[in-house]
Amino acid sequence: MDDKEIEVQARLHDEARRTAQQIDPVTVQHPEMTIDDAYAIQNRWLQIELERGQTLVGHKIGLTSRAMQLAMNIDEPDSGYLLDDMVFENGCRLEAAAFCDPKIEVELAFIIGSRIEGSDVTIEQVLESTEAVVPAIELIDARSYRKHPETGVTRSVTDTISDNAADAGIILGDCREDPNNIDMAWVAAVCRRNGDIEESGVASAVLGHPALGVAWLARRYADHGVGLEPGQIVLSGSFTRPVDCRAGDDFKVEYRDLGTIDFSFR
Repeated sequence: MDDKEIEVQARLHDEARRTAQQIDPVTVQHPEMTIDDAYAIQNRWLQIELERGQTLVGHKIGLTSRAMQLAMNIDEPDSGYLLDDMVFENGCRLEAAAFCDPKIEVELAFIIGSRIEGSDVTIEQVLESTEAVVPAIELIDARSYRKHPETGVTRSVTDTISDNAADAGIILGDCREDPNNIDMAWVAAVCRRNGDIEESGVASAVLGHPALGVAWLARRYADHGVGLEPGQIVLSGSFTRPVDCRAGDDFKVEYRDLGTIDFSFR
């Protein structure tokens, strides 16, 4: 894709986010697009947001389970960005109508303490450079149709990456834990919607250990001379399936040893 096509698609996604009106996936017009094209669209969309006055506060990692990678025909995770207006507090009430097709996933977030960079970053370096691990809910959304209403075609991984890897926000829990004080791979959580258990999972489902996703992201960014900066939030990947969100839904996500996150949609 050329720069003009990338600009058009970035602005279409930006408009879709601001109006909560879904658009066609990029592959409808550009079926031969590459993953590099998808990240170029995502990066241009990020620049549009920054030019508007938003601030980059972190990153998300997705497609961390082997099952999801096979389903999307990809052999590595994907990533997106987090802006300051995408961060919500425990106990928040969200407007369902502000999203196109909202869902939530249960995760852990890493608060970066010292810069992480390089093409050979290890899990040990990630743990040494992490200030705290925080329970977190990722809000995901589909600004382009997950399944096209006319053709029935499901969007591809390149469509998802173009759509900021489906990232729409993060709800942070109140507990901040030193990563060396917990057996992070065995952190477990139960997600209740309106009192019923909808999902449960264990953090080892994220590549075997959530910090491996952060190491992967640092290595990918190294090719572009970018590092993970102090104070940034990194969502390490979901260890549950997505749960649909509707107006009137109340959620309670209980983490083993890391407290509870409560939020609702109206």
